[in-house]
Amino acid sequence: MLRNITLSAEVTLIARARDKAAARQSSLNVEFRKWLVSFTAEQDTKAVDHFRGVMAKLGHVEAGQTFTRDEMNQH
Repeated sequence: MLRNITLSAEVTLIARARDKAAARQSSLNVEFRKWLVSFTAEQDTKAVDHFRGVMAKLGHVEAGQTFTRDEMNQH
């Protein structure tokens, strides 16, 4: 499902972006959607890298025993 959003930018910047999109046989909307996918994927990658770094630092930690599913889900 697509949702409309409103953005504001300098008029000349918008015109240059439209020209660049047209040169690619595309539109500003299509190029923005591509950028949005890339932008959000980059954030996800950073979060995954951070998580992996934390887990690597905790790799030496031992719980001392094996827990059942119920024990792991107790509050």
